[in-house]
Amino acid sequence: MHMRLTAFSTLIHTALLSSALACGPPSGDQGSARSPQSDFKVALLTPGPVSDHSWNAGAYQGLQRIRDSLGAQISNIETKTPADFEENFRQYGVQGYDLVFGHGFEFQDPASRVGPSFPHTQYVITSGNRTGANVSPIVFGFEEPSFVAGVLAASLSRRGVVGMIGGTELPPVKSSFLAFAAGARSVNPDVKVLTSYIGNWEDASAGKEQALAQIRQGADLIFQNADAAGLGIFQAARESKNVYVFGTNSDQNGVAPDVIVGSVVIDLPRAFLEVAREVKAGNFRAHVIRLGERSGVVRLVLNPALASIIPPAVHARLESTDADLQSGSIKPPRIDFVDSAATN
Repeated sequence: MHMRLTAFSTLIHTALLSSALACGPPSGDQGSARSPQSDFKVALLTPGPVSDHSWNAGAYQGLQRIRDSLGAQISNIETKTPADFEENFRQYGVQGYDLVFGHGFEFQDPASRVGPSFPHTQYVITSGNRTGANVSPIVFGFEEPSFVAGVLAASLSRRGVVGMIGGTELPPVKSSFLAFAAGARSVNPDVKVLTSYIGNWEDASAGKEQALAQIRQGADLIFQNADAAGLGIFQAARESKNVYVFGTNSDQNGVAPDVIVGSVVIDLPRAFLEVAREVKAGNFRAHVIRLGERSGVVRLVLNPALASIIPPAVHARLESTDADLQSGSIKPPRIDFVDSAATN
């Protein structure tokens, strides 16, 4: 397919960077690098491993692109607890970092607390919902391609049952699930939509069990947003007959090409680089950064290895749905979790 439903497959490979920060990274630093004579410093806090082929891997790839394109000194830390979020935000501020990404909704409160103490550091929170003098959220229009994924799921489902499995019940995840369910019901008003949450983002065994439970209830298409735990969902689909899954956040089509029908992708490297360019140029001011399908940052990427299971009529339906989303004639439901009272 063409337009924003481009079929391609890209595996994200991550590697630890070898050189240390000149001033010494915060405790637990998992990857840092310095370009010669670089005075532009960018850091990333992730809630999980950058080897997840999903949410965290895409962010780390974005950090590497900032290093390669802007000659930045970079650092990444995998954080475990809210106390870690705040402490590492603070340490990067002390060390004079220009830009610090907190990768996930859960980082916004620590950033809001730490930000005022370090006015020369920009804190950017992916999927956040409020701003401060130097704190900005990136709000991804994930609902649009999620709606298209729902259309595809209901079009392919033989049993009239589709599933949704999330890591934890964060507002951005719930909002994408709401859009996916609406897309499915736009095709089949009687489709049964199952929803469950694993309770974390790392436990692949628990992800597999949740998927098997939905499959036993008849689900034959599952939309997952579970990061590393999603690998267990892919395994459950492999072990079942004629069950397919959607990848999310990164293009996961190559991770399990036999069962992933397509991926709802956020081009995190592109988003991160655009923000970093503005910060380095001195043009960035705190604001809500909204990136939807029109920006090219979010889209549905079909898996070419499974193209044969999608009939031409369904391809045409997807194209039509995508066009209607672009024109605004279809507006997917969403949870407006951005706090308008706190935005610029």
